[in-house]
Amino acid sequence: MKSAKMEKTKLYSLLDQPLIELISLADKIRKENTGNRLELCSIMNAKSGHCSQDCKFCAQSSRHSTGINAYPLKTKDEMIASARRAKDIGAERFDIVTSGGKLARDELNIITDAIWEITSKIGIKMCASLGSMDSVGLTLLKKAGLTRYHHNLETSRDYFSNIVTTHTFEDRIKTIKAAKMAGLEVCSGGIIGLGETMDDRIQMALTLKELDVDSVPINMLVPIKGTFFENRPVLSSSEAIKTIAIFRIILKDKTIKIAAGRESVLKDFQALAFMSGANGMLIGGYLTIKGREVEEDWNLAREVKMLWQK
Repeated sequence: MKSAKMEKTKLYSLLDQPLIELISLADKIRKENTGNRLELCSIMNAKSGHCSQDCKFCAQSSRHSTGINAYPLKTKDEMIASARRAKDIGAERFDIVTSGGKLARDELNIITDAIWEITSKIGIKMCASLGSMDSVGLTLLKKAGLTRYHHNLETSRDYFSNIVTTHTFEDRIKTIKAAKMAGLEVCSGGIIGLGETMDDRIQMALTLKELDVDSVPINMLVPIKGTFFENRPVLSSSEAIKTIAIFRIILKDKTIKIAAGRESVLKDFQALAFMSGANGMLIGGYLTIKGREVEEDWNLAREVKMLWQK
């Protein structure tokens, strides 16, 4: 307990450092612990909208009127075609994502069939983000060829009830622990810019460290018209950079990916995120938000790798 308290005190003292010093420290830790490896992932929105959960930031919640394109689970062939595209654009990992709190068994069967075929015929590492999942479902996914399960904490334990009330922070931790018990890697992070404090972000990162997750996506809120957070101010690029640096300092050897919102929040400072601890990103678009053109992201990846060599 004393050691944990000392770690928190040290982290809070880092927040008072000039940003350039924080960036330098985070980059040093990234280089020492993960080297110059850049992980590129691509996702597929395989089932959109009609979600019963009340996440205040999400365009897919049935509590919001956002006019998104809602549809039931896509076919196995569509998932395979999307995985092939992910491979073609240079993604190392492909993630099948579905809306809703939990899948029906017939939906899970379709996805496991798709994962098996994608793994055996296309040869891309498979991830899935399918909501709450028990050990039975997670074991089926692993047997089909899944290597990593994605389930975000979203924010800190203390702030969680401010963004969602239809399930708990503990529910999310339960799924993460079940995925690890099933022998899967875990991808878990959250969204910054929801009105949380830097303390909340530190608490989230410390929880992720305690859970020993493998990959941490950092999303930046893009306020979507029709959601509860439609009028939230956009996070400043400097605060986003500071957050990425703090996550690297805490999580040391984990993959830290910049994800949704990086274009609108970081703008021309995206390369700086990779000098501040990030070592992964999503390419090819997001769930309900269009990303940049793939060639632009490949230009960014090349620029990052050149910067890392200096």
